[in-house]
Amino acid sequence: METREAVHEPFLRTAGRTPLEPASLAAAERFRAIVLDADSSDTAHVARRTAAEVLHDWELRRLVDDVTLCVSELVGNAVHHATPDGWQDGLGGERHVSVAFRAWPKWLFVEVCDQDSTPPMLPTGGLLNPLDCAVSSEMTLPDHGRGLLIVQNLADATWWAPRDTGGKSVFCRFDLNGGAG
Repeated sequence: METREAVHEPFLRTAGRTPLEPASLAAAERFRAIVLDADSSDTAHVARRTAAEVLHDWELRRLVDDVTLCVSELVGNAVHHATPDGWQDGLGGERHVSVAFRAWPKWLFVEVCDQDSTPPMLPTGGLLNPLDCAVSSEMTLPDHGRGLLIVQNLADATWWAPRDTGGKSVFCRFDLNGGAG
């Protein structure tokens, strides 16, 4: 039985710079991308629905739950945390999030891009002693900060890269093991 070991580092692993447009990396066998308004009330819903449709269209149905959850977490992070580079507090504007799906025979890559170059942060902290009854449930089960850990545990690889013109991309890879879902 294969087990995955979660790495608790403050940042996700980083790669080199990536081009601005996800379509410029469309050398995959199959490719689909969407650009979403980060401030729309249905952004996360559209991202999840698109992920499910892509996987059904590409006959990768066995990955629908894991990929949809990863897309939801990454888009949620971008919507909640990303402030475009160069924006000043209090000044509005349009915020966008793009989601790209690329598939080869052995891999599915998901990329979520936002306009904020701040590295994604993993939660940090010490190990809790389960026998310590004095710790409240709010301290042991926080209601935020787990998204990237979930993505790291569901995907076969997770990393991020700064974008050429600002912002960042967060990637996750799902190994297909040569078969369709």
